[in-house]
Amino acid sequence: MFARFAAACAVLLAIAAFAPMPARAAEDDPSFVTFQAGAFDLLQNHNKAGAFAMEYRDNSKLWIFKPFFGAMGTTDGAAHGYGGILVDLYFGRRVVFTLSFAPGLYHDGKGAQLGFPLEFRSAGELAYRFDDRSRLGFMINHISNASLGNRNPGTEVMMLSYSVPFASMLGAKGSK
Repeated sequence: MFARFAAACAVLLAIAAFAPMPARAAEDDPSFVTFQAGAFDLLQNHNKAGAFAMEYRDNSKLWIFKPFFGAMGTTDGAAHGYGGILVDLYFGRRVVFTLSFAPGLYHDGKGAQLGFPLEFRSAGELAYRFDDRSRLGFMINHISNASLGNRNPGTEVMMLSYSVPFASMLGAKGSK
């Protein structure tokens, strides 16, 4: 399992390194607060549940990567707090594909038992970028412990996401 996980991460990083990314779109994007809602445990036969999350996506960069952190909860009491890196890949002015990877701590509550408190979240999000730079997107992520525990069932989460420029939430002018 760990080999598959490592290979998937390597492929995502290679795509990020060589994908089209117009400089102008990347340079003027603000920090975001992202709200998400969707379905937890889509493909497995664990405890299917509703899911909701909130993330802060910073606009500072190290090469092409940006830091982010967030928390997800489910309707059956599971929780996942995480922090990691993301990369935005721009296709024209409006379409943004975001890849992210984040380790985090998972608590199963009455939900899916994923086998270890340390779980890794890898995600892909396709979003439409509005004139005010807010984004409406669709995200699929996978949560797995990379076989660090005795069990590694993993799970998939599908979410609708809405990203709001952080400065506009504070009422700052010129948040574009």
